[in-house]
Amino acid sequence: MHIAPLSPEDPTELGGYELLGRIGHGGMGQVYLGESPGGEPAAVKVIKPSVVDSETRQRFAQEVEILKTVWGARIAALLDADVEADPPWLATEYVEGLDLSRHVGTHGPLSSLLTASLGATLAEALATVHKQGLLHRDLKPANVLLGPNGPKIIDFGLAVFAESSVSLTSPNTVVGTPSCMPPEQANGERPLTPAVDVYALGAVLLFAASGHLPYRADNIHVLFHQIIDPTAAPDLSGTPEELVQLLTAMLAHQAQDRPPLDDVVRQCRALIEAQGLKVAQARRRLTSYTAAPAHVLDELLAVPRPGTSSKPPAETADAPPGRQQSVPPSADPGHPERTSADAPAASATGRTDQAAGRVEAPGQTPARPASGPKGRGDSGRRSLRHSAQARITAQRLREAYAASTPF
Repeated sequence: MHIAPLSPEDPTELGGYELLGRIGHGGMGQVYLGESPGGEPAAVKVIKPSVVDSETRQRFAQEVEILKTVWGARIAALLDADVEADPPWLATEYVEGLDLSRHVGTHGPLSSLLTASLGATLAEALATVHKQGLLHRDLKPANVLLGPNGPKIIDFGLAVFAESSVSLTSPNTVVGTPSCMPPEQANGERPLTPAVDVYALGAVLLFAASGHLPYRADNIHVLFHQIIDPTAAPDLSGTPEELVQLLTAMLAHQAQDRPPLDDVVRQCRALIEAQGLKVAQARRRLTSYTAAPAHVLDELLAVPRPGTSSKPPAETADAPPGRQQSVPPSADPGHPERTSADAPAASATGRTDQAAGRVEAPGQTPARPASGPKGRGDSGRRSLRHSAQARITAQRLREAYAASTPF
């Protein structure tokens, strides 16, 4: 995970959450890595002051209400929110790990076994969302976070209630990510059905298995034309043969031709079992393969004992030349930072750009966070501008990322 330092204009606290760094951004909001007074990490999404108006607040309030409604083991949970604050903000569960887009970009496509495991997991999660009367409407690789406990879905900013034909968008306005959008959504049809998420999941699984999406074009108008053209078949090149039939069905042009999610789960299970594994075994393999190698938050937030070095892990004398123990800079500087809610800016949920992990030298014992006093302000909370933790965190982030961040 790429964690960039706060800029001078950034707040240092919101709703009791201490803000420690930037983990994503989008057109409407900025997402920060936050920490609750009790030490719980969170992705804190804040609406940019430049776009705050009555309509934006209404959209934000709708997002919060949807996050209150949706639940499940594979959904990044809402922790807290204040839509009336200035600026409005919400905090969601922080998921430490790469999003699927970053993972495939860094490590290459998944095997057919791991793709089938991902498909079964996400299809079951989306079925839970649909049972709650909701559609995600913006599922894409960047909105699938590969955490230490398995994949989670983020960014319900465009989610709608399935039975509703009313939205906050203007007539004939298309919202969503075009590259994973089904034809009926691209055409602005209302109301949408659960089949939109089946199509988007097919696009996500195609990306996981092949490294590309169903349609590709440099011009967004050409891309939309390809999506809505019933004669333009999705590009399944590079897809393992055993996945082609399932993905072809999921990416069908007509919504009624796509399989229901429970059938997607069944077919993914069959693919897994055909390779001699149970679905739970395949999920463990998926999590083991995609999870970040080590937890970096303790290292970033540690307050050193008196007399110990406060250098960032990348500069420790014990690390071999060329080996870094801190979070590496983004492997793809041109890719926008993301999380869960808006531009996955880490959804205000949490996720983003780069792997959150360190590489340990052989035989090296991972550093443990040392306890230390924290300053407190007049209100009894930690004094954010003067706490040792905040200063050390800011110093480490600046030193680690000064060369690669735009701030």
